[in-house]
Amino acid sequence: MPVIKSAKKRLRQNKKRRERNKKRTQKLKRITKEMDNLLEEEDEEGASELLPELMRTADRAASKGPLHQNKASRIKSKYARRVDDLG
Repeated sequence: MPVIKSAKKRLRQNKKRRERNKKRTQKLKRITKEMDNLLEEEDEEGASELLPELMRTADRAASKGPLHQNKASRIKSKYARRVDDLG
């Protein structure tokens, strides 16, 4: 455990940030799994409705830290292409 006051503060900050990042990555993972299921079932309507939420979540994760911008772009283009292929 840290002894210095600033080190204690950094520990608190890191804990909060770790929790926030975990929530964001878990949400993205949940949405991508839902999207995979919809695409597997070839549910074009459901996938089209979920796509904007997936894009928003990926962008948010990239801007807030837990995901690199390029990875977010790859995820977005992958699912946009797969939804287009259904239609």
